[in-house]
Amino acid sequence: MTAPRRGRPGYDLESLLQVAVKLFNERGYDGTSMEDLSRKLGITKSAIYHHVPSKEELLRLSVDRALDGLFEVAASTDRLDGRAIDRLEHLVRGSVLVLADRLPFVTLLLRVRGNTKVERAALTRRREFDRLVTDLVKQAEAEGDIRPDVDPAVIARLIFGMVNSLIEWYKPRRGSSATEVADAVCKVAFEGLRTE
Repeated sequence: MTAPRRGRPGYDLESLLQVAVKLFNERGYDGTSMEDLSRKLGITKSAIYHHVPSKEELLRLSVDRALDGLFEVAASTDRLDGRAIDRLEHLVRGSVLVLADRLPFVTLLLRVRGNTKVERAALTRRREFDRLVTDLVKQAEAEGDIRPDVDPAVIARLIFGMVNSLIEWYKPRRGSSATEVADAVCKVAFEGLRTE
């Protein structure tokens, strides 16, 4: 692994990513050029290329930031013992916290449509995450903790539809904290799903 390259003072890879993801969310990935990014940062395109080889690499790093957070929560869920319904709730709660912590990155992830190789890879990883959620729902149903009259894949989509909708209205530092939002999502979702 190579050490991160250093750039002009004040412009490291992290600050570059923050600005790139903001522009991608505002203008769309296809509608954002490296020229737009260099103007926004007040640096030359060559200074950007000092950190990354391409705009596509900025996209990959950005969507991976969101996906890596979700898969970290999934891995911690796998390490838990106990009933599937409780592990599912842990996964949902953790996903809300990742979304709140990495909001611009998750927003970008949820807007990719598969137009580039990077976007297609991101969508493949999203489908893998969706399968993990569906499998947990199936286990919880088999254990008798989730009502059996709704398809597990539909339940997974409904829960994460609710989680993902947060990108449209959740504003950090305004109103409810991320933990309060996670509590609300879990209360709404799981009180309606549990058989008891």
